[in-house]
Amino acid sequence: MQHIVVLSGSGISAESGLPTFRDVGGLWQQYSVYDLASPDGWRADPGLVLEFYNTRRQQARQAQPNLAHKALAELEQYCTVSVITQNIDDLHERAGSSRVLHLHGEINKARSSRNPDLIYSLDEGDIQLGDHCEEGSQLRPHVVWFGESVPELPNAAEICRQADHFLIVGTSLQVYPAAALIHDVPPDVPITVIDPSEDLDVTGARIIRKTACEGVPEWAREIQEKVSPSGPDN
Repeated sequence: MQHIVVLSGSGISAESGLPTFRDVGGLWQQYSVYDLASPDGWRADPGLVLEFYNTRRQQARQAQPNLAHKALAELEQYCTVSVITQNIDDLHERAGSSRVLHLHGEINKARSSRNPDLIYSLDEGDIQLGDHCEEGSQLRPHVVWFGESVPELPNAAEICRQADHFLIVGTSLQVYPAAALIHDVPPDVPITVIDPSEDLDVTGARIIRKTACEGVPEWAREIQEKVSPSGPDN
């Protein structure tokens, strides 16, 4: 089967009503991103950081997968589809995608603030001060903060090297090191970018200047017709 690799960013979730990190609005506008999402911010005021991520978690749980998420999930009937996402929500999974790698962590998980190997599902709960791991340290969001390494980056790069088609959607390719993954895609692999911005230009890529909800279903139908014009069983 053809292997479709997707790099998704906040733009795809924004169409489900989720604000991007810098557009959370409200009382959070008075804080810098480093107050809310960095090791220094955590050390200075862990309660504030937990409150911020609890708010974001509630927003993510209320959001629903959109047409773009669903189109990528449905494409699994015809291709192997690997989604590498910069998003910390679970909208890809709830849409039905079965191969999702979260570069920047997952909002619905917590981990030990001392032992990164101790990771816990939050189910419907949140994280409060005084919530400890089994070794006694405070739980923190299972996300990658500014200034931290990206542990999943080598795995993401390996997935990119196995692509037959590479799709970029919902990201302006301004966030590193995720943006550098495009250089791990083999040179003969077609790259498509779906983004409505007139300013975005990626050398050698096909640019579809539409929103994710408009462009992804159309692109997915094109792929489907190429690999299986008569249906998923052919």
